[in-house]
Amino acid sequence: MAGRRVNVNVGVLGHIDSGKTALARALSTTASTAAFDKQPQSRERGITLDLGFSCFSVPLPARLRSALPAPPAAEADAEPGEPRLQVTLVDCPGHASLIRTIIGGAQIIDLMMLVIDVTKGMQTQSAECLVIGQIACQKLVVVLNKTDLLAEGKRQAAIDKMTKKMQKTLENTKFRGAPIIPVAAKPGGPEAPETEAPQGISELIEVVKKVKSMQMFHMPVTSAMQGDRLGICVTQFDPKLLERGLVCAPESLHTVHAALISVEKIPYFRGSLQTKAKFHITVGHETVMGRLMFFSPTPDSFDHEPVLDSFDFSREYLFQEQYLCKDLAPAVTDSGEADKKAGQAIEGRCPRQQWALVEFEKPVTCPRLCLVIGSRLDADIHANTCRLAFHGVLLHGLEDRNYAESSLPQLRVYKLKQKHGLVERVALALSPRRS
Repeated sequence: MAGRRVNVNVGVLGHIDSGKTALARALSTTASTAAFDKQPQSRERGITLDLGFSCFSVPLPARLRSALPAPPAAEADAEPGEPRLQVTLVDCPGHASLIRTIIGGAQIIDLMMLVIDVTKGMQTQSAECLVIGQIACQKLVVVLNKTDLLAEGKRQAAIDKMTKKMQKTLENTKFRGAPIIPVAAKPGGPEAPETEAPQGISELIEVVKKVKSMQMFHMPVTSAMQGDRLGICVTQFDPKLLERGLVCAPESLHTVHAALISVEKIPYFRGSLQTKAKFHITVGHETVMGRLMFFSPTPDSFDHEPVLDSFDFSREYLFQEQYLCKDLAPAVTDSGEADKKAGQAIEGRCPRQQWALVEFEKPVTCPRLCLVIGSRLDADIHANTCRLAFHGVLLHGLEDRNYAESSLPQLRVYKLKQKHGLVERVALALSPRRS
């Protein structure tokens, strides 16, 4: 029997043509049917169109062996093999128009490899992938790919220069100090013979052994858990009828028509977040249009500690014409004076936590406390702007189709109203003087 395995899912993300699939191929010894652009459309267009899965394994580091769970009773008497650390690579598309797939892939990974073309540096989709990583992942490794394209005499100097640029880029993110590894996943480019050996791969694998995330995966099992990639043999079934979906325990998922979510604006998004505005809302693997209404705590509760796992219907909340930025009071917009008045009402202060009511154009099925990402995917994919607008957590789903009558009255959101008057003249009634 094969030894027990610990699995970690590593997402491979980056700009189109940065060499993600070539890197996954160089790292992998086992590829699934979805890996390495085997789809006809992928081969024809020369780009990855869906998530690809492949894997490689190395001996499990000694420090992780003691953390292995006890084997199932059915396997306890079997001869144990060498424990292995299996790295499953999730190859995400790089094309900007496939960002829905990229976001979905990012939610199932434990570590992210951000692949950078060393000859070009950070590009628009590279930045968007970094933003997604900050939201959905805790660990990052930067891979400077295509080092073979650098002039040999100036190669190391160019690598050092790009390394410093990436360190500066990561300085103000949670990935500050992340490893940066130079590689040449496919020396000579796509048309080069397969005899050309990749460069820097062993150093990259050495960094990924350092991952401590633990899961059971890719071995004969009688059960599976969230994060595992599971192959199931089903007879008398037309695979063309199969769609991407969810396997879950009863009552763990709910279909909702609207939701109350916590909201945090992504600082790289240049636009404002206006009440009544529509955004693309990604929940799990599903992306639908949704209309937003923003609100915040009452001003005397602005400094309260954020609560990220529940929503309190017993409190009162302050309606906002737009999301309140952390550095500025709401700006005056074309929508009128309401934003200015809201800014004056709170005297430039900003709450530590804000929420939004999201009304979906069509129902979505999702678990409670799942990740929510708001985007402007209709923006020009060639513009040098971040389309990811905000992220948050789904705190409460409204399952009733008639939620506006049945549930929304419980939401105690009020508006600040002011009346302004002008006194033009004061008339005093004088009584006659008495002698």
